[in-house]
Amino acid sequence: MLLPAMPKPTASLTAQFLRRNLDSTALQEAVMADSIRMVDYYYAMVSDKPGAGAQVLGILRDARVNLLAFSAFPSQRKSQATFVPADPAAFVVAAKAAKLKLKGPKKTFLIDGDDRVGALSDVMAKLSGAKVNVTAVAAVCSGMGRYGTLVWVKPKDLKKAAAALGVMT
Repeated sequence: MLLPAMPKPTASLTAQFLRRNLDSTALQEAVMADSIRMVDYYYAMVSDKPGAGAQVLGILRDARVNLLAFSAFPSQRKSQATFVPADPAAFVVAAKAAKLKLKGPKKTFLIDGDDRVGALSDVMAKLSGAKVNVTAVAAVCSGMGRYGTLVWVKPKDLKKAAAALGVMT
């Protein structure tokens, strides 16, 4: 007796089932839509030394601040740490206690959904169709059949981007 092939670990079981059992039109309708929301983000310049990130993140953890996203990269002999907090007010209180010099709040789009080929391409095509230039993007796959991305556009393009992505402002 032959056993069915095991699903790939990078796609959700639901998505695997749907891909095998529905035609492409039905698949597009059946796969759960991406969650797209405009969120606040903040950034701070921190030391570009070993342990600096651990220290900042540890302070936020101890203050029970939940981050939806975090990114850091070198900039001007320091590191720019970007925070997307679940609760911006609690984050600001904790960051001030940690003596972080915050910039923000600013806006970005937080997108998550079922991982699939072309997921980010679909988002970028909507923005391109609306003539919105993307200034930065960061995307990851969770390994559990889900993906997430942050998409930054210029402040003047936020409303146009939100409309193109179907986000209420």
